[in-house]
Amino acid sequence: MKNIDFMEEQSLVQSSKVLESEDTISFQTEIPKQIQQAMKVYIENHPNWDQYRLLQAALAGFLIQNGISSRLITRLYIGNMFGSHSF
Repeated sequence: MKNIDFMEEQSLVQSSKVLESEDTISFQTEIPKQIQQAMKVYIENHPNWDQYRLLQAALAGFLIQNGISSRLITRLYIGNMFGSHSF
């Protein structure tokens, strides 16, 4: 977690505009094999989902459940979970 730029994160959370391509970042992390296998099974059974959408929804949901109150994060979560392309 030392590599996260908290100043950039605060400005993103406080922003009320919709994410644009220049507002996204990429990161690399290791996950347990069991989680990767579960993700693979889920994505195979739900072809409208991909690994990026699944991780974005999971992170946004985690942040919301743990006290982050941001319209942008809420919009991302709801858009991923209940958007027209979610089923």
